[in-house]
Amino acid sequence: MSKLTDKVSYLKGMADGMKLNMDKDANKLIMEILNALGEFAEEMQAVTDAHDELNEYVESIDDDLADLEETLFGDEEEDDEDDGEEEDDEIIAYACPECGHEIEFRAGDVDLSEDYLCPACGKPIFPEIEEDEAEDDEESPEE
Repeated sequence: MSKLTDKVSYLKGMADGMKLNMDKDANKLIMEILNALGEFAEEMQAVTDAHDELNEYVESIDDDLADLEETLFGDEEEDDEDDGEEEDDEIIAYACPECGHEIEFRAGDVDLSEDYLCPACGKPIFPEIEEDEAEDDEESPEE
């Protein structure tokens, strides 16, 4: 039994022990309140039991789903991690846009927000394109 049910039973026992006279309206009211509290306590216990049962069911579904995901996608996730490492280690050859000097570097080591200078001519390897120049380049094919 729940604590609430136990408390209501205790209160009913007290009322019986006090031998409340049912002839008085106040005593009738108290007894009816105790009866209503008893019904509430029983309903709360039923809801709690149903909630616990549902919670166990959801946990079992979650476990089954985790097993299924592992079976279906477990190897794929490991393969994706390996592929990502290979791409980062890939050596890329790039020619300086100014002098044509060929530079090799790892793809994962390049941060395009940094300025890299050509070791041959000292000019930026990845020159920034100004917004005006980009707009001019876009308009040129239309002319």
